[in-house]
Amino acid sequence: MSTYTSDTPDDRAAMLAAIGAKSIDDLFADIPAGVRLQRELDLPAGKAEFEVFDHLSELADKNIHSDREISFLGAGMYDHYVPALVDSIITRSEFLTPYTPYQPEVSQGGLQVMFEYQTAIAELTGLDVSNASVYEGPSAMAAAGYLAQLENGRGRFVVSQAVNPQYRETLKTNAHGYGTQVVEVPATDGLTDPAALAETIDADTAAVFIQNPNFFGAIEDVQALVDAAKAHDALVVCVADPLTLGVLAPPGDFGVDICVGEGQTLGNRLDFGGPSFGFFAATKKLIRRMPGRIAGETTDVDGRRGWVLTLQTREQHIRREKATSNICTSQALNALAGVIYLSWLGRQGIVELGELMLKRTAYAREALGAVDGVEILFDAPVFREFAIKLDAPVRAVLDQLALDGINGGYPIGLDYPEYENTMLVAITEKRSKEQIDLFAKSLASAVAASKTGVGAEA
Repeated sequence: MSTYTSDTPDDRAAMLAAIGAKSIDDLFADIPAGVRLQRELDLPAGKAEFEVFDHLSELADKNIHSDREISFLGAGMYDHYVPALVDSIITRSEFLTPYTPYQPEVSQGGLQVMFEYQTAIAELTGLDVSNASVYEGPSAMAAAGYLAQLENGRGRFVVSQAVNPQYRETLKTNAHGYGTQVVEVPATDGLTDPAALAETIDADTAAVFIQNPNFFGAIEDVQALVDAAKAHDALVVCVADPLTLGVLAPPGDFGVDICVGEGQTLGNRLDFGGPSFGFFAATKKLIRRMPGRIAGETTDVDGRRGWVLTLQTREQHIRREKATSNICTSQALNALAGVIYLSWLGRQGIVELGELMLKRTAYAREALGAVDGVEILFDAPVFREFAIKLDAPVRAVLDQLALDGINGGYPIGLDYPEYENTMLVAITEKRSKEQIDLFAKSLASAVAASKTGVGAEA
């Protein structure tokens, strides 16, 4: 085969002749003329490789990432420390490049990773079984809804408004496809009211969705919420952050049927929004309706320990009408990062990390609450995140904080219009006492400046 290093008419003619085409148009003969562009692409002239690299570097430098600012942004994705060990393992070619392990006899390493990951998630959530991960947290909750509808055939979902808004929107989108009604229960003072929840649940409720800690960072009375759902035999789906489960009681202890959530906090960086992975754990009763894949442990003909894909519920593997998932290649590499991180932390480390975040969050809550023009929005106990109300336009305050190299948090009013000029502040183990003190000082200046009209508009 010849190698062409230039692009002259003779070169193009030779290449076309080599593939049996008379002209460039022959390559597009199957595309209807009406949808063809019929002109050259409006692109600038080509550049040398180093020029392209410099241009892309300039564009990339316009982004501000969490290593270049002090970030108190949370609302579902968090700036946790990721040890170097994670990258050193997940970038090995045997983990970085493999596809779905269809042949267990040659995929033992990948299958063992799935099995160890599933074991860790099942232990954290207190539930019987975990799948080998899904795409991300919101789609995990949507999949839980579909499972519930298949399980009991009922036509309603009841969802607390204290559940992350992105999770709720994803559930609504999916539920619309199979005709299930989604009813939301308002949050009161940052918490789900068990009485209001109980009044909304009826005999046609397939599942009740809660979150702990909830979107506002508050710790819910999970048992009361579960009891309200179980009174009507509805399934209970709890959204959780696995990193909080070293300190908080696991959802399975309260009788939760399904626990889902975002795994980004386990060894996955923010990376401008992804990728990460979602987790999905459930009781053994629901195992055959779970989405995705489950790796199982077995022994070979010689009695040696081995692993296989025990359950695959997507349409590629079973009859389409019986499929419960269309998940193809899941986020296995990101889930591997999660299990490496958990192994690095260990049983005691995850407890100590949780206790550290509790202490620093309590300190930050007190420090920010003492700032003139700042009020703690809710009194409920929190884990890593809490809401504050500002006596100034929140957008202007955030812009002022950015000038000091601080990402102050998430404007709650984007999703909850009733909470104008409020924001959600997240405290991870990376936020030191000195950084929290700097935040409080900068926040005081930003609120004062914004109140007097200095700075950006809200």
